[in-house]
Amino acid sequence: MSDIPFVFFGAGHIAEMALEEMSVHDLTPSLIVTAPDAPAGRGRVLTPSPVAAWAAARNIETLKPKRLDLEFLKKLEARSSALAPVFVVIDYGAILPKDLLTIPSRGVLNMHPSLLPRLRGPSPIRSAILHNERETGVSVMLVDEELDHGPILAQKKVQVEDWPPHGPELDALMAREGGKLLAEILPHWIVGEIEAREQNHDLATYCEKFEKSDGLLDLSGDAQENLRKIYAFEGWPGTYTFFERNQKRIRVQILDAHTEGTKLILDRVKPEGRSEMSYTDLKRSGAKIA
Repeated sequence: MSDIPFVFFGAGHIAEMALEEMSVHDLTPSLIVTAPDAPAGRGRVLTPSPVAAWAAARNIETLKPKRLDLEFLKKLEARSSALAPVFVVIDYGAILPKDLLTIPSRGVLNMHPSLLPRLRGPSPIRSAILHNERETGVSVMLVDEELDHGPILAQKKVQVEDWPPHGPELDALMAREGGKLLAEILPHWIVGEIEAREQNHDLATYCEKFEKSDGLLDLSGDAQENLRKIYAFEGWPGTYTFFERNQKRIRVQILDAHTEGTKLILDRVKPEGRSEMSYTDLKRSGAKIA
């Protein structure tokens, strides 16, 4: 059933990678709804979202609404009533309004990269690393009005060989596995061969949106906890600590590290105002932990 029509809502790299995996299995959206172009880089050049760039490369029609307001929903409903019986949302970055959920006859499906009801919220992949949740996986759920609360269509545990993984590596693995699971179950959901089951809400746990300040490291703390934090926050929000050099306090980003026994060994760092370097070179410059 490679000709299943669906509308896809997504914006970030998780959505892009999941889309690519679905396309490998001959499932391509009829229409994509993504975030508006946004300023990026030092020049603050308007740049399309990763999903918008993916769609443009494949000539897939794309909508970039600033708001999912009533006017947009009317246009979407007029088009999608004949276009698609189901919507799919992954990594869209905005809450879907109640009126949107009722448009497709087979509802709105979400791929959430955790074994729901664990790690509901905006950061399940990186929170799994941060909180040492080795048993992880992906879920496909029917979206309702509450956060990651809807009934489950399918779940799949994902084995991670080397723990803890770097954040971007786990992002890619979970996106691929989630896209693959969607490709497996979407044809069966469309024809009514799958029954959604309610989550056990008593077992729900939640994860938070990370802030820049969350990345501060205490290098005197537990080595494994610090390593998981470095890996979990890789890319965003990043980890950092403070050093002293020439009687001046400097902020240093910690880019990579490993452990040897109970010791955390820093590998790559980036002092403020300077390029990335090895930790060995930082020490040679006379910098010491503040």
